[in-house]
Amino acid sequence: MTISVEFFPPKDQAGEDRLWDAMAALHNLSPDFISVTYGAGGSTRDRTIRITKEITEKTGINTVAHLTCVGSTKAELVEILGQYKSVGIKSILALRGDPTNGPAAPWSKTPHGFDHADQLVELAALTGGFEIGVAAFPDGHPASGGDLNKDIDVLIRKEELGATFATTQFFFESSKWISLVEKLQNRGSKMPVFAGILPITNVKQLKRMSELGGARIPPKIEQAFTSIAENEDSVQKLGIEIATTLCDELLQAGVPGLHFYTMNSAKATLEIAANLGLSENES
Repeated sequence: MTISVEFFPPKDQAGEDRLWDAMAALHNLSPDFISVTYGAGGSTRDRTIRITKEITEKTGINTVAHLTCVGSTKAELVEILGQYKSVGIKSILALRGDPTNGPAAPWSKTPHGFDHADQLVELAALTGGFEIGVAAFPDGHPASGGDLNKDIDVLIRKEELGATFATTQFFFESSKWISLVEKLQNRGSKMPVFAGILPITNVKQLKRMSELGGARIPPKIEQAFTSIAENEDSVQKLGIEIATTLCDELLQAGVPGLHFYTMNSAKATLEIAANLGLSENES
């Protein structure tokens, strides 16, 4: 079973110090890979490349670098893939990315760039030397209008083009992951789908991230957090409890991997792992 964690590139030196502190704290979790995101609209691309390179060098752990279609021409994407390859990065997560003006804004293609992540998957596969991951959405992709079969078509297409694993957007109901995987397997997919887990530590952050990724917050969970929103300790405790229950249900359902969105902090992820008996990786 795969355990992985995700970080975002810090904006300043203090943030970078916090990232390395979190990385050190997560050592006992022995993650199989570490994922590093782009900022909104690809705004932290150069920092992503540098941080991913340094994580690889300092930890020896496989790193997965995000790559999006936003703001880059095909030629620039080829150049970025070359940069990744030159610093020893062997895995990427190919994403369309959000529009530059936010997820609710209309998608605008960069001239001489790509419209969809499947084009990025194909480019990375043709470049060669990469394991290619893609995103999956248990609650449905924001652009699919609730048509989950359309999402399945897209994932199958990406697998045909060379994707070898998928990591989901965060979600709160194990039945959504189970349904997604069953639909994929019924279409002949062999691609493992790692479950994205977001330990809620901040209510405003939860609402903002759900809007960004289209994740559905069940009313019961939303009400529970709203009633304690001003109590930071209570929010974190409930967030860890909910995530632990979700992970336990997913493990019972045979999930091949848990992918923790750490928000550059180790505490909640470590507590969930301890609750599940995963402090030492059992892959």
